[in-house]
Amino acid sequence: MSCKCRLLNIGFGNSVVAERIIAIVNPNSAPMKRLREEARESKRLIDATQGRRTRSIIITDSNHVILSAIQAETISQRLATDLIKAYAESEEKGGCPEAEAEEKSSKKRKEKAA
Repeated sequence: MSCKCRLLNIGFGNSVVAERIIAIVNPNSAPMKRLREEARESKRLIDATQGRRTRSIIITDSNHVILSAIQAETISQRLATDLIKAYAESEEKGGCPEAEAEEKSSKKRKEKAA
């Protein structure tokens, strides 16, 4: 069994599934501080800073908030590099994974409608 999930290194041996990331933001603004506190209160906060200063906040599609000690720009660059690598690999195999997934879901919807 193989998993096509790509892990993104967020520092100190911690990783996040790249496809689940919605946003990578700087933690210094007041709205981000409120977001962090709301996540902490609702048990959705994951602290991956290893006791260091928070330099980025990662928001996932499951509404979890992940704190990282790595700069937001660095994590964004890693994510972009990973996406470029994934696209290049899919081109070598002869297709775009996002397009293939959309085709499959489209077929399933048509089958349900019929």
